[in-house]
Amino acid sequence: MTRPNEPAELAAYYDVQYNARESVEDFDQYPRQYRALSDDAHARLRCIKDVAYGPGAGERLDIFPAERPDAPVLLFIHGGYWRALSKADSAFMAPALTAAGACVVVLDYDLAPAVTLDHIVDQTRRALAWLHRHIAEFGGDPQRLYASGSSAGGHLTGMLLAGGWHADYGVPDNVLRGALPISGLFDLRPLLETHINGWMGMDDAAARRNSPSFQLPTRGAELVISYGALETAEFARQSHEFLEAWTARGLPGRFVAAPGRNHFDVVLELGQPGTPLYQAMIELMGLNL
Repeated sequence: MTRPNEPAELAAYYDVQYNARESVEDFDQYPRQYRALSDDAHARLRCIKDVAYGPGAGERLDIFPAERPDAPVLLFIHGGYWRALSKADSAFMAPALTAAGACVVVLDYDLAPAVTLDHIVDQTRRALAWLHRHIAEFGGDPQRLYASGSSAGGHLTGMLLAGGWHADYGVPDNVLRGALPISGLFDLRPLLETHINGWMGMDDAAARRNSPSFQLPTRGAELVISYGALETAEFARQSHEFLEAWTARGLPGRFVAAPGRNHFDVVLELGQPGTPLYQAMIELMGLNL
């Protein structure tokens, strides 16, 4: 499907390209998988639930400690187009990654349309700042913080990679050592004329303000970027253009392919040893050494 040039045709094109649910058959199976695997993780692993990172009722973390102290820490940010899912659906990678030596932290944030994207980005950054200050109390190493997320979570991971926000939150600009955004959205302007903006309510200024592509840092974490090979052309373009812009600034980054995966099952690889994304995360966090 070729991207058109006429504004009306382009808007219709974007509406199809960013309609992730319509890109798969039986979308409902994926949230069920996320919850079942996450319920299993909670049943099997030690977890400190509902740790507050802020005063809001939804500002909570679930922390799965590593067996050994001073472990690298993964902050996982769920997707759902900023309006769905929660940390209860997002612990499916915890068994495999804690077994490899990581501390896994799963984030809850408030959802649109009740809150704006500015609010959600602020929550994500406050959560990372909280981890920098407090994760040592749970056996994590505050000098080895990593982030990952899928779809909207990939976008929010990108906003943690962005420059210019750290001083306001009391953290160093290298607080994040590495990140693996999956199927992320890095330039939100194409969403403005789509059905997605019906619940996001962004104008052009908000889209630019919350686009990682417009907030690239002068020095940055190691970036590993990925998306499912079965995803739409626009999700692929978003990832490749962000990676190109990142490496053009001399920042470390690479792409990891996920053959045979779609927008919703690609993220499950984080919890599946032997898959490309699992291996990429292990290498990013230094757990293969």
